[in-house]
Amino acid sequence: MQRVFVKVLGFSDVERHALNTLFRLSEERDTGYALWSPDYGVAAQMALIDSESHEAVVEFESPSNHELKMIWVGAGAPPTAWRSFQRPIQWPDVIAAMDQLFGPPPDLDFDLGATTDEEAQDTLPPEPGPPPQRALIAAADRNERLYLRARLSLAGLTQADEAATAADALELARLNRYSILLVDFGLGGEDGWDFVRQLRTGGQGGAHLIVTKPGVSVVDRLRALWSGRPALLAMPADPARLKALLERA
Repeated sequence: MQRVFVKVLGFSDVERHALNTLFRLSEERDTGYALWSPDYGVAAQMALIDSESHEAVVEFESPSNHELKMIWVGAGAPPTAWRSFQRPIQWPDVIAAMDQLFGPPPDLDFDLGATTDEEAQDTLPPEPGPPPQRALIAAADRNERLYLRARLSLAGLTQADEAATAADALELARLNRYSILLVDFGLGGEDGWDFVRQLRTGGQGGAHLIVTKPGVSVVDRLRALWSGRPALLAMPADPARLKALLERA
């Protein structure tokens, strides 16, 4: 596995928590990211700069960092920044940009022979593909939503909407078409199964529905059969179980 050390300058505790979660999860891939420290004895390969931090901007201007690829977060990105992102930060998009730089290169075909008519036909622009998949993450706990978003990103699904209440989740389900629904059973209050059924009947019949719940009993599995057959995931989520459910979806 390739490990890339990233110098992170600035950012709030909440933003760093989300980034550190993604870094930990990236260790499961061929290219993993880790927070750089001068104690490691190796040079950082990239820097993330928070424009709202005076110390970060000063560090950014240090000659020792001029060779680093810089990702600038916030307003006023300088021309020397490799990429820039605005707040609110979509960390999966930042990780995807880093993958462009450090991910494995694509296979190249250096066939320099003559091009046949059939091959020329293959070079025509492809037909427009299906719209990108989108997910809905519905959970009251913000850390849970951040964790689920990170797992979705590692599964290749970076577009996701979030809801912190049942009403918001139902409204988003009414207005959008999702391929995956990750839903906290507790959002439905005393009748969580009625909430699950409403999601199913709200235009999301074709979506893969994953319901998280503190405990999953035999009765719960029977109720799931009567409520649109969602996949049940006991919380705290087992990473291997969640990964398997997302791969199946």
